Amino acid sequence: MQHQSFSRPPAAKPVTIEVDGEPLGVVVPSAEGYRFLAVRFSAFALDGQTFGSVEEARSSIGAALHAEAPPG
Repeated sequence: MQHQSFSRPPAAKPVTIEVDGEPLGVVVPSAEGYRFLAVRFSAFALDGQTFGSVEEARSSIGAALHAEAPPG
């Protein structure tokens, strides 16, 4: 009896997005770019946004969170 094996195409892994050492979520490849999935409450406003690259996601998310942070 022969067994057929099916190979699964390699899946792109999520990339963690950290700001100031705190993991805020991950970006996953999508047809439009990289979609952000938030895991921290402070980043929920950005959940679902799509970015052109992982670097763009990191810088945009960092800038958005720093702009919202209360002075202190």
